[in-house]
Amino acid sequence: MLISTSELNSILENSDVIVADTRSFKEYSEGHIPGAVHLDLFAFHWIDTTKKGIENFNDQARKLFSFLGVTSEKKIIFYDSVSGMLAARGVWMLMYFSHQNVSMLDGGITKWKKENFSVETKANNFKPSNFSGKINPNIITGFEHIRDNLDNLKIIDARSTGEYDGSIVRAAQTGHIPNSINIDWNQNISEDGTFKNDDELSKMYDISKDSEIVTYCQGAYRAANSFLVLKKLGFQNVKVYLGSWGEWGNNTILPIE
Repeated sequence: MLISTSELNSILENSDVIVADTRSFKEYSEGHIPGAVHLDLFAFHWIDTTKKGIENFNDQARKLFSFLGVTSEKKIIFYDSVSGMLAARGVWMLMYFSHQNVSMLDGGITKWKKENFSVETKANNFKPSNFSGKINPNIITGFEHIRDNLDNLKIIDARSTGEYDGSIVRAAQTGHIPNSINIDWNQNISEDGTFKNDDELSKMYDISKDSEIVTYCQGAYRAANSFLVLKKLGFQNVKVYLGSWGEWGNNTILPIE
């Protein structure tokens, strides 16, 4: 799921590679990896995990990936400023549609520039496809599954301490999902913008490999980053709560701590 800067540089000319810059358009236009298209994933928020809400997510995500030009033989690489939450969200979403050949640039464009690989400023056009993908229900979850299994899940809250303890308010209710533990996603990243090594990460995520783990944040971006870290560490049963606090915290019937 991770690709190094040198490895990406060696395959940039390959016609089967799509590189997607997930930062803002302003950042993209000031300089991006040659050939990269711009896909601001932060523009797409889905926080409804009812049956209808998930169907809408599936439909819209398929349209998004058709626009991007994803086909089964294409290798898709998402990048961010660092090994960030937007690129991670792209990787998780394509994994959800069972697209195997997807990676995040470890260290993002910060590391790319630091190593003096070339950048360009001209915008690149999309070459749309007709993407369908096969849904993998094992890496996504909604509020009902969490509500009904609160005592059986390991729930990781990837938000800041302030959001977790309720001192920062971003929904009708403050606090966190009961029994969740707070591991701020920022702690996944080392000083050079890459993911920390497995030893460091394992100490942070000291959880049984047999656990069913759910990650969440406010809108399932930071949660996607933590999902990738857990998969990197070899955890098999990890799900992202798509609705996250944006849904849970605004549903006053759901329990909170």
